Amino acid sequence: MQLVDIGANLTHESFDHDLNDVLTRAAEHNVAEIVVTGASHEGSVKALELARAHPGRLFATAGVHPHHAIDYHADTDMLLRELADEPQVCAVGEMGLDYFRNYSPRDVQIKAFEAQLAIAVEKRKPVFLHQREAHADFRDVLKTFRDQLPAAVVHCFTDTREALYDYLDLDCHIGITGWLCDERRGTHLREFVRDIPSGRLMIETDSPYLLPRTVRPKPSHRRNEPMFLKHICEELARDRNETPEQTAAHTTATARVFFGLDA
Repeated sequence: MQLVDIGANLTHESFDHDLNDVLTRAAEHNVAEIVVTGASHEGSVKALELARAHPGRLFATAGVHPHHAIDYHADTDMLLRELADEPQVCAVGEMGLDYFRNYSPRDVQIKAFEAQLAIAVEKRKPVFLHQREAHADFRDVLKTFRDQLPAAVVHCFTDTREALYDYLDLDCHIGITGWLCDERRGTHLREFVRDIPSGRLMIETDSPYLLPRTVRPKPSHRRNEPMFLKHICEELARDRNETPEQTAAHTTATARVFFGLDA
C-alpha cells in the first residue's frame, strides 16, 4: 500500500521543530508522497523550499487562500507566475472562495480567484481549490475557466451531495479529508462518497488541521499530520465498500497522474 497526501500545510509553524520526524512517521504509515500546500505569498515560497529540500518526496502548490485575498497584489501575481514555472510546483492554489469566515471581502476573493485561475490557464497547471459556504459563486467562476484548465480538484470537500454532483459535472476531482470522521459535522459525507468515481477521488490530511476524530488511541495533542492519511483511507474504504488496499491503489494512481508526480 502506498498513499499520496494531496494537501498538507507543512509550512505551518507547528511543524518547525520536528518536520523530519513527521516525514519519518508518514513513511512508516505508507505515505509515499506529500503535496505541500502554498496558501499565501510567503507560504508558497516556503512550500517550494520544502519540496526542493525533499526531492521526489515532497511537492508544492503555489497560491493564495481566500482568507488572504486582501493581500493579493501585483507582486503576488508576479510571484505566483514565477513559482508556477518551477518543476516542483505541481498545481496553482490553494485558491477559491470562503464565505464562512469572510476574512477578505467577497468581491476581493472573487478577483483573486479569477486571477489565479488565469495563471493556471496560462501555465497549463492543475488547480487546487477551496470552497466553503460559497458554492454558487465558486461554481459560476470556475465554470467560466474550466474548459481551459488541464485539471481541477476541489480540496477538502465538505459540502452537499448536490454540490458534489455539480463539481463532478465540471469534470473536477474531489479531495476527502478527516472531516469524514467527524461525527458532529461529517457524517453526511459517508452517505455519498461512494458516488465519487475511481479516477476522480483523492485523499488528504490538510495537516495540521482536521485531526480525524476516530483515530485510536487519540494523540495527546490536536495536531494532524500525514501519518493519519492511512486512517482516513481505511474509513473511506469502508464507506465505499472497498478494501483499504483498493482505495489506496486508485487514489494514489489518480493523484500521481493529476499532479504529474511520476513525470
